[in-house]
Amino acid sequence: MTRKDRFRYVIDFFKEHAPDADTELIFDTPYQLLVSVILSAQCTDKRVNVTTPALFTHYPSVYELATTSYDELFPLIRSISYPGNKTRHLLGMAKIIVEKFNGQIPLTVDELVTLPGVGRKTANVITSVIDKQPNMAVDTHVFRVAARLGLTYQAKTPLSAEQQLIRYIPKELIHKAHHWLILHGRYVCVARTPRCHVCGLRKACKYYRRFTHGNETQEGNLTGREANI
Repeated sequence: MTRKDRFRYVIDFFKEHAPDADTELIFDTPYQLLVSVILSAQCTDKRVNVTTPALFTHYPSVYELATTSYDELFPLIRSISYPGNKTRHLLGMAKIIVEKFNGQIPLTVDELVTLPGVGRKTANVITSVIDKQPNMAVDTHVFRVAARLGLTYQAKTPLSAEQQLIRYIPKELIHKAHHWLILHGRYVCVARTPRCHVCGLRKACKYYRRFTHGNETQEGNLTGREANI
C-alpha cells in the first residue's frame, strides 16, 4: 500500500465512522475556546471542562480577564496542570488582546502565536475549529497515530509531521482530520497498549503489521517500548 493509498483508506474510514468529529472542549465563544486550549496543555479536556464553567462565570469575556489579578485567577485554575504558568499566560493573553486586538480574538496563526501561552499547535486548533482553516494541530496523540499508521515518515518534530499530513489530506478536510487523529489516539491507538483488536484501520496500519504480523491475538501484549515507537 502506497502512502497515498494509506491516506485514502484512513480518510475514507473516518468519513464513514466519525463524520462529525469535533473538539471535546466545551465552549461558546472564540474567547472561551482560546482559554480552554491554553489550559489543556498537558492536561485532559475532561479536567478543563470541569474547571472552565466557574472561570467563565467570573470572567465572561476577555475584558474581565484582562483586569483581574494573579491572586484572583489562580484559585480558579489551581486543579489544572501548571496552574502558575497558565495563570500568567491567561493574564498576559487577555491584556494583549484588549490592547492590541481591540478585544477580538485574532484568527491568523501568525497573530495568535504572539500571545502568551499560545504556540503553533494552539493557534492551529483555534483557527481550524473556529474558522475551519486548513491548519493541522499536531499534539502527542496526532504525532503518535500518524507515525504508527504510516501517514508520516521519520517526522522528528510536530512541524515536520504537520507538513507531511497537510500534503496528503485534502484541504477541505484538514480542519477535521486533526480531530479524527486525536480522538483515535485517545480512545483506540493509546500510547502504551494500543487497542488494535477494535481498530478499523489495521489493514492500513504499518505499526500493526510490524508488531502483530496479522495476528490479532497479539495486540494486547505489545511491550511499552514497542507501544511508544
